[in-house]
Amino acid sequence: MNTPSSTTSQQRELIQFLEDRFACAQACTECARACALRASLVDPGGSEEQELLRRKGIMCAEVCDATCRMLSEQNSQDEAGIRVQLEWCRAVCLESAHVFDRHPGAERTADACRATARACSEFMATLG
Repeated sequence: MNTPSSTTSQQRELIQFLEDRFACAQACTECARACALRASLVDPGGSEEQELLRRKGIMCAEVCDATCRMLSEQNSQDEAGIRVQLEWCRAVCLESAHVFDRHPGAERTADACRATARACSEFMATLG
């Protein structure tokens, strides 16, 4: 039997879960936009480092977009699947941030990647 205090606790946990899920999806959207923009500013066929920057931007945008779509779906995914997607997104964002750090003018994109990695980590923590 649920007591009023346990129901309130469950409601708080659900609200926290939904808030963290939304924050993660929102961070993914912002990161996808920033990475796509950064990638579009690099001419294909440039130097090896420029090509790496372009590829990381495209990859990060695609992974963040896929993660946001998954988090936005109303149907219930299994927790293991969500965790795998979040871990993948976190790893790609951190890798991309390190590449963007090496390029003047890409600081905001690197920051968006790090913010998304943090949001993914925080949401994974609510999964238990």
